[in-house]
Amino acid sequence: MTTIKDVAARAGVSLGTASRVLSKSPHTSADSRAKVMQAAKQLGYVANGPAQSLRRARTNILGLLISDIRNPFFARLALSAEKEARKSGYMVVYGNANEDADTADEIVQVFSQQRVDGVLFSPQGIMTPHIRSFLKTGTPLVLLNRHLEGIEAPYFGTDNVQGMNQILQYLHERRHKRVAFVSGPTTISTGLERYRTFMEGRDSFGFDPDPRLVQIGNFLAEGGYRAAQDIIRSGLKPSAIIGANGETTVGILHALHDCLSTKEARRIEIVSFDDMEWFDFISPRISAVRNDATSIGREGAKGLIKLIQGKRVESKMIPTQFINRST
Repeated sequence: MTTIKDVAARAGVSLGTASRVLSKSPHTSADSRAKVMQAAKQLGYVANGPAQSLRRARTNILGLLISDIRNPFFARLALSAEKEARKSGYMVVYGNANEDADTADEIVQVFSQQRVDGVLFSPQGIMTPHIRSFLKTGTPLVLLNRHLEGIEAPYFGTDNVQGMNQILQYLHERRHKRVAFVSGPTTISTGLERYRTFMEGRDSFGFDPDPRLVQIGNFLAEGGYRAAQDIIRSGLKPSAIIGANGETTVGILHALHDCLSTKEARRIEIVSFDDMEWFDFISPRISAVRNDATSIGREGAKGLIKLIQGKRVESKMIPTQFINRST
């Protein structure tokens, strides 16, 4: 008997893609649908009715894998997604990857074992065998705030290009020339998009091109601390430093406090790609890009539920807002 695996091989697509096409999932490319349907026709594939019924069994549970629960952005995102899911009768099971690919793999395995109805996924930037195996199950999946090459799924997340350009325009208007940047990992889509936009904007705005002014962090405070130390020790004396996210900005603040006098530290303007409530209450206050985590979580949950219902879902980029605290 011809199996779905045979169809996938003939069509030259993954087993997960073949499964989604044959189960009439709306989120597949036209090219994939054409290849799979042609292969199924050529091979005389007939769906296994009992097996399909088993796969359609519902648990009313969604899996939510977030990158780092310590990051207020992801905490707000998770809360919003859970509230939206509960409106439709779904419970949400959380998994915190702690910015670690191995931990993310373990959580994905648990989601698969528990037969969740769908997964909201903020990946760590690495396509692992465990993730590939999970994709083959055909479980509905939505990407939150991070892309991952190799996954065909709706995406709901921050417009990183818009946000970084808002920062660069602000610093240009403030007449900064020696601007430093502590980036996130370029192996993660958000880190790469913010890094690329900074590098392009640095040249167009005429900021100092010295490579020592750009250091790669890890989206965590300790990585931001080490990267900011390297910038300070270069002796270049930047007039402004950009933190790639809120946790990175926290690390930068600690580095300035530990490595410079109060007078020297206050000469450096800090801008964050991620806003935190307490940025309003320190001196000098920190201007920041505000990501709409609430909308991302809510829209992502809505999209996943539509996928589970067999509806087509389009990706959505969520605009950023720049909070100017310089006045």
